[in-house]
Amino acid sequence: MLEEREETVTELIMRLSPLAIALSLTLATVSSSVHGQRVDDDIDPQSVALVEAGRAALAEGDNQRAADLVESALAVDPRNRDGFIALAEIAEARQLPGKAIRFYREALTIDPNDLAALAGQGRVLVSRGAVERARLNLVRIEALCEGECPEAVSLASAIESGPPTAQVAARDVPVPATEAEDVVSPQ
Repeated sequence: MLEEREETVTELIMRLSPLAIALSLTLATVSSSVHGQRVDDDIDPQSVALVEAGRAALAEGDNQRAADLVESALAVDPRNRDGFIALAEIAEARQLPGKAIRFYREALTIDPNDLAALAGQGRVLVSRGAVERARLNLVRIEALCEGECPEAVSLASAIESGPPTAQVAARDVPVPATEAEDVVSPQ
């Protein structure tokens, strides 16, 4: 009977050993790959320095140099969401709102709760006439802020100001009666 019991233990070990080996290899592989990754907030210092230099160039009015520096920063570390925000600000300075919105969206892909990206995107949306979409950003910022924050205040004032008068669609401009008669009169 003891011999039978030893065989069953041996058989049990033999049956479960491939499963145990596979499980241990899986755990070792997963833990080593996770250990090798950097934390999301651990941005390469060279990338951070390049973004700061790009912002300084933007403040000096050198948009091309600023864009080159920030693009270099993103080449060094593509997870640097501040780099995308800086590129969006450069696009705004160049009066390229479509690009600015795209860069803000990239920053929000990295961190959907980034207040600066939400406010910047909302500001550009207002300038494009998409006030309702900007209001959604404001609601999100207010939900994220505990109390009053500068991003919410600046976006709220941009929404209240509304889009620039040049952005008003032609259909929103009243047509004088004499021109309306010329257009409408069927002959």
